[in-house]
Amino acid sequence: MPSLDSNGVANGQLGQLRHIPLSYDSENSNASARALILALRPEWLSPDSSIEFVPFKDGITNTLLKAINRKEGLSQDEIDKEAVLLRAYGHGTDVLIDRHRETQNHELLMKCGLAPELLARFNNGMIYRYIRGTATQPADLRTPSIYLAVARRLAQWHATVPCIYETPAQKNGVNGTSNGHHEAVIGHAAPGKPSPNVWTVMQKWILALPTKTEAQRARQASLQQELIKLIDELSQRPGLGENGLVFAHCDLLSGNVIVEPQDLSSTKNGDSLRKEVSFIDYEYATPSPAAFDLANHFAEWGGFDCDFTVLPTRAQRLEFIREYIHTYFSLLPGKPDTVDEEAEAQKLLAEVDIFRGVPGFYWGIWALIQATISHIDFDYAEYAEIRLGEYWGWREAGKSNGTSTGKELSIRERRWAQLE
Repeated sequence: MPSLDSNGVANGQLGQLRHIPLSYDSENSNASARALILALRPEWLSPDSSIEFVPFKDGITNTLLKAINRKEGLSQDEIDKEAVLLRAYGHGTDVLIDRHRETQNHELLMKCGLAPELLARFNNGMIYRYIRGTATQPADLRTPSIYLAVARRLAQWHATVPCIYETPAQKNGVNGTSNGHHEAVIGHAAPGKPSPNVWTVMQKWILALPTKTEAQRARQASLQQELIKLIDELSQRPGLGENGLVFAHCDLLSGNVIVEPQDLSSTKNGDSLRKEVSFIDYEYATPSPAAFDLANHFAEWGGFDCDFTVLPTRAQRLEFIREYIHTYFSLLPGKPDTVDEEAEAQKLLAEVDIFRGVPGFYWGIWALIQATISHIDFDYAEYAEIRLGEYWGWREAGKSNGTSTGKELSIRERRWAQLE
């Protein structure tokens, strides 16, 4: 692989991964998962093996299973060291997610020491090494020791991982896509910005919205106009990274934040409160303004229930951002000799405030599509309305500019404005 630099790497420069020509079948979960694991680990077929699958329930896009071999005499630690994760893609999600790019994201993060080893792809998913640790719950994200750890890890991503952009050949349509007009619209969604990026992703999703009814067509047109407005207002703003873009996770919900096991040596040294975290699931990772990635994570403090009353106050956001900025500039290659960290923190705090409505728009569009394709038991249609409501609440708050408009601010906007 070529050297990683801050200007990004081109698609297609990462390694080739083993492909297992089998599929996971949710209707025949255990047997199909077992066949996949044995194709990867034929030694698990030995008489002393005992294969088990532990489901993870936190996601609403994919199926995630932990595969373990509970051989007699092994400790839990020894079992976990050999465990793998099997992730099967949600039904129809190729319309939302570029799976080839997801594999490249994972491989790139592996090279940077920020992802577990990717072991194989199969027809509708991937298998990678299990990360020891505990997935957080939404309430955990609001714990200072954990949110400061998230700030440090996110800063490491943004400072050290190069963005992956399309090659000229792919931009000209040599990437297997069938609709050249749509690809041109998507690729040029944010003029002057390398593709793909968070703006091109949202454009792709809007073009994929259902349009069978007049109401659906009207909604698509309305959301398209809002995206044009957002791109005009926000896409050219200055920010961290090359071209104002960083390699962003874009899906830092609680289930994707893993608290690593405590290092006993750090406990002995009196640093027992300091936590470390890892991130998993890189299917939405794409070049993005850092402020979007942070605003998106802060929105996840409320979980899938969208409890707006527990979103971070201004004081909590600033504490997070100060930790983020300190780490970012300590790790940034070719960093300036002197950095006014407090000024940078205040600047990013203001940017996150500006971007706070965009995650609702992003996930609202996503949920409208999921409502038509997903087989997962989740009310995507209701979720879409709640998340789009965040966006409209932000727009309404922006009209006031500190003056009364006669309309009460939404619960989310009132919480966001809370100082302590």
